[in-house]
Amino acid sequence: MPLLTASMLGKFYGADEIFGALTFAIQPGARIALVGANGTGKSSLLKLLAGLDLPSSGELQLAGACRIGYLPQLPELAGTHSLWQEQLKAFAALRAMEAQLARLEQDMANAARHEAALAEYGPLQAEFERQGGYQYEARIKAELSGLGFYSTDYNTSLAELSGGQKTRALLARLLLEAPDLLLLDEPSNHLDVQAIEWLERKLATYLGAVLAVSHDRAFIDHFAQQVWELESRHLQCYHGNYSAYLQQREQARASQEQQFQAQQAFIRKEQAFIRQHMGSRRTAQAKGRQKKLDTLEKRGAILEDAPRQRKKMRIDMGDLPRSGDHVLRTQALQIGYEGAAPLLTMPDCLVLRGETVAILGANGSGKTTLLRTISGQLPALAGTVRLGAQVKVGTFAQAQENLRPELSLIDTVCAIKPMPQSQARSWLGRFLFSGEDVFRRIESLSGGERGRVALASLALQGANLLLLDEPSNHLDIDSQEVLQAALRAFDGTILLVSHDRYLIGALATQVWELRDGAVQQVRGGYREFLRQRKAAAAREKSATKPARLAQQQPRALQNGMSPFHRERRCRELEEHIEQLEQQLQALKHELDVASSAGNAASVRTLGTTYTDIDAALEAALEEWGELAS
Repeated sequence: MPLLTASMLGKFYGADEIFGALTFAIQPGARIALVGANGTGKSSLLKLLAGLDLPSSGELQLAGACRIGYLPQLPELAGTHSLWQEQLKAFAALRAMEAQLARLEQDMANAARHEAALAEYGPLQAEFERQGGYQYEARIKAELSGLGFYSTDYNTSLAELSGGQKTRALLARLLLEAPDLLLLDEPSNHLDVQAIEWLERKLATYLGAVLAVSHDRAFIDHFAQQVWELESRHLQCYHGNYSAYLQQREQARASQEQQFQAQQAFIRKEQAFIRQHMGSRRTAQAKGRQKKLDTLEKRGAILEDAPRQRKKMRIDMGDLPRSGDHVLRTQALQIGYEGAAPLLTMPDCLVLRGETVAILGANGSGKTTLLRTISGQLPALAGTVRLGAQVKVGTFAQAQENLRPELSLIDTVCAIKPMPQSQARSWLGRFLFSGEDVFRRIESLSGGERGRVALASLALQGANLLLLDEPSNHLDIDSQEVLQAALRAFDGTILLVSHDRYLIGALATQVWELRDGAVQQVRGGYREFLRQRKAAAAREKSATKPARLAQQQPRALQNGMSPFHRERRCRELEEHIEQLEQQLQALKHELDVASSAGNAASVRTLGTTYTDIDAALEAALEEWGELAS
């Protein structure tokens, strides 16, 4: 049985139809990415599904026991309680049991109540343990850590958290609550790459269903099993991840275009026959063909127009002055803020003309501060930044603070490059602003619209060194693809701060990773960076293994096993591992069957069993590895 079913769902705001006649079902365990251009109604649809808004037409049906968790783009977490106390809300029932156990412990100290309290205590303690009562604090710490919080943040009041921190705080609580259906609106917006990778792993083992609005192409590739595209007020469903969606979408559009052209050719041929033979000896045939055309039209079977191509941005960075080969050089550079310890110490770095440097690091590691130091907006604490000959810098700020909120769009671009109003209109049209939109003030724009204005302004500057701080934030997928193509064709040099792994993978020629106040420089692009990171993790694991073995020897080695007994134990483990693998394979099949049948209770039970057997398999493999070595 589906968790949620929508039938002929529609939504109007005033006279404007946002979407109409949407019919779909969300099955237990589904992994769905909802994509579409900005303004197509993705967030509005999520609010309807979360029960925060009412549809204008159609109906929604929710499975009786289905629990929904909803993450909006801008959570309204309020109160004077702490981040830790917010997470404790996920375990209200467990904490009530914990309090009851404490009361019973006090009662057991009283001789008169001892027997009755003891009889109640045993079953309650067993249930408390079964539900994870002794692990919930460890779970909170794991979720907060994975989403980029530190132990020093635990007692921070919600009122003191930034908007991005509130988003991460609510996401952590929702994951701890583990509802049957998670509705996530741009969950990766305020996460660095490390946290996004953690969330991908978390969702891979999540027992409930997930529907996430996202523009993060790599996130969709790793997380989604279906992609739903909301376009022209209709919903189209595709199977697979983002890469599969792209391929299927192009095939579908090519097929639609082919069908339209074939039908148009057929209609033209029939109409020519009718004109030529009406009133001749073949009038009966002409009338028959006309009747067929009329029937097609009545049935709505005639395609009225070719598949429409979505409007996309057109970015042209223009003719650029050629810079020298050595574009940027740093020497003994320390960055940060006066009066405080250095935030970052750089090795001596050289950036050559035509390179793209991807700057990675956790939130707060100094990425934006580094760009501001290189651009000259912030003085270095020590060392130097030298720009090469004929280098002209253009900046894209993450918060678009270089845009003046009181100016209109047309005044904004004319302030950068004076031009006639008609030319300014044409330029803004390249970035999807038309009609009266060009007279809107910057302060009235959405995040995505501000991003497009910032790109329009950047492209007018004629810069050959671009310092880009999260340029793809808030852009829909089409606009991200256009931006990626434009930057790839850019005949200059780029320093790029981004958590968009698709963009980084397509552009980077070297990577600077900011970690623990230092910078690791990796030449060879993002794949080489990932390879080196994986190799470093393997070396670290190998180096710590002897110490770990000394502290926690396997049972077999603790007992001083002889080679004969060790070999026998290895064979036993091999048989056990094979059995566990077979059980997992059978469980996977049962999970698929239960998921297809919509049996949420079975999916939950089987998922728990799968997790337990998988943990047993991992322990057996580890023991076998220790013995075999």
